[in-house]
Amino acid sequence: MSNNLGLIGYDFVEFYVGSAKMWAYWHAKAMGLQVKGYLGPETGNRDRVSYFLEKNNVRIVLTSAVKPSTYDVASFVEKHGDGVKRWSVRVKDVGKSFESSLQNGGIPVRYPKKSEDENGFIEEAAIKLYDDAEIVFINRENYKGVFKPGYGKPVQNITISNEDTGLETVDHIVGNVRTNEMNLWANYLNKSLNFETFIEFGEGDISTKYSALLSKVVRSREGAPIKNPINEPFEGLKKSQIEEYIDEYFGSGIQHVAITTKDIISTIRAMRANGIEFLSTPPDTYYKMLKEKGWNIKENIDELQKLGILCDLEGKGYLLQLFTKPVGDRPTFFYEIIQRCEGAEGFGQGNFQALFESIERDQAVRGNLDKEL
Repeated sequence: MSNNLGLIGYDFVEFYVGSAKMWAYWHAKAMGLQVKGYLGPETGNRDRVSYFLEKNNVRIVLTSAVKPSTYDVASFVEKHGDGVKRWSVRVKDVGKSFESSLQNGGIPVRYPKKSEDENGFIEEAAIKLYDDAEIVFINRENYKGVFKPGYGKPVQNITISNEDTGLETVDHIVGNVRTNEMNLWANYLNKSLNFETFIEFGEGDISTKYSALLSKVVRSREGAPIKNPINEPFEGLKKSQIEEYIDEYFGSGIQHVAITTKDIISTIRAMRANGIEFLSTPPDTYYKMLKEKGWNIKENIDELQKLGILCDLEGKGYLLQLFTKPVGDRPTFFYEIIQRCEGAEGFGQGNFQALFESIERDQAVRGNLDKEL
């Protein structure tokens, strides 16, 4: 049997949260997404509400429990806080993709199921990911309605005045796992989804004066790129951001989602105007050195400095990136905004130290930098 799973690309990312309405408002106001669909009591679903938001190829679903008996949602939020429950991959044939995945070690969560209404049907199945997370196979080619059966048009008009953020599509999704789990999950994704290891960062590659981590990036061999870095802690003098995440999230899970833009300067300017807070900017010496390197960067470095945008040379091209502060109450999930220029494929290795030192400054403010004795 062929290892080809018929993967097409990312489809949607679903969060389980305490208040889907508030999270929908935040994503509409701050991120510039549009509320396109709603599922809840008004559409015949009595135990949960979900908002479907979209902008270009970015699709976000926000779900919260209506009743305490909605155990899958309520227990997730109680343990992990607001966070990503599942991300999905669009496939050509759900049954074949799911069966091929299981034959290569995928752990089933939900077997293929067809859902339909007057607008057509979709097919879905799911396999296990880290701890309580899932990967969904989905095919919506035969559905013409709002997102999925059960969803209708929003019952509330969440029309918000904001700046256009220009967000394009999901670039990669990052997981944080416990010590000695990185290789396990990298191998799992490589086998069950026919991925390959693209980049590996070992001891000393990602470190600061105080902390360090290990990382592997696995990616799809077919369809639009599906890229999933996996981080695990590495021994350091103080608590790393990965250790903080695992402590605060109570387990392994999705740390951040990276979203692309074609003009990061305009995007970050708009997102700041919309109220988003980003990690603290690097020192002036970072941009002084950037100018001295003489790289062929089209963007104005002074503008990058004003907005705190990081830059790194990647092969023949370069990338520009910036990270939000944690979105929820716990210091767990955040977004990355990234612009890939002239074919850059990496993840900003040259920015790792500046990025992690910025995160450590926030950790110190939270009182989470020092290790517990």
